[in-house]
Amino acid sequence: MLKKERAAYVDGELERLYPNPPIPLDHSGSYTLLVAVLLSAQCTDVRVNKITPGLWALADNPADMATKSAEEIRAIIRPCGLSPRKSQAIRDLSGILMNEHDGQVPSNFEDLEALPGVGHKTASVVMAQAFGYPAFPVDTHIHRLAQRWGLTNGKNVEVTERDLKALFPKERWNSLHLQIIYYGREYCSARVCDGTVCPICRTLYPNRKSPVKTRK
Repeated sequence: MLKKERAAYVDGELERLYPNPPIPLDHSGSYTLLVAVLLSAQCTDVRVNKITPGLWALADNPADMATKSAEEIRAIIRPCGLSPRKSQAIRDLSGILMNEHDGQVPSNFEDLEALPGVGHKTASVVMAQAFGYPAFPVDTHIHRLAQRWGLTNGKNVEVTERDLKALFPKERWNSLHLQIIYYGREYCSARVCDGTVCPICRTLYPNRKSPVKTRK
């Protein structure tokens, strides 16, 4: 298969399997989504969803969160890992939202990425899922699957994001990002598939014998 043919097959198969992919992080608006995505760094969505109800009980808006100490926040989010840095970032970004953005989460990449603890991937998720802006957030798992499926030769997530955006229609980016996540969890995780096991990998490369080594 040519790369475009592989992309078309992946697109069709993921749309068949996950036609209406839900957002995996529980949230009630752009602010709680932003905080949940920040917490998800090096932490599973399942664990984040277990922790955030307690955090929202403490504060579920930037005005209230900015009044809390980093220690109060950290006491709740500690199971997520990296809690000292995350708790300080949550407190600081809440203050910035109040002081510089009228308490609203900005709907542009520049202002989002200027917030403490918010990188390009987090900003992309918020832009896509809170504001409906076409974005293609790429984490290490999506990066790994894109390599297994021959959709990129990128050595980092930045190059992979560029390659995936070039392959797929813009109107599919937001859903496809989620569909790849769900497929990876169910069929093509690091433990389950090395590029030779899952249905998509086998279909795209039926003669592949060796595991795919991820280029980071």
